[in-house]
Amino acid sequence: MFHDISHASRQPCVSLLLDGKSIAVPAGYTVAAALLTQHRRHNRTSPVSGAPRGPFCLMGGCFECLVEIDGVSNRQACMVEVREGMNVCTQQGAGELTTDPETLSYEV
Repeated sequence: MFHDISHASRQPCVSLLLDGKSIAVPAGYTVAAALLTQHRRHNRTSPVSGAPRGPFCLMGGCFECLVEIDGVSNRQACMVEVREGMNVCTQQGAGELTTDPETLSYEV
């Protein structure tokens, strides 16, 4: 999962949707890195207070970077690599919880 992206400017880009807006980021970036390249300071709201929250540790420990990816809520943006055509949405509050095996069958 973690690898050197210091030469990312020479990598091919992938296109994805971020809250309905098409963006292009270098292949190999995480969703959290893609958010940060777009100067996004927050990607979800707290389910308790509604306060904006954003990526913090960028290594999967804090759960502050939760987003909806391809219709699945509560995905850690720092742990998912971008891919062509991905649809990423800001998550409002706790997000939907699901036990549907079809929805849960995604690659980590």
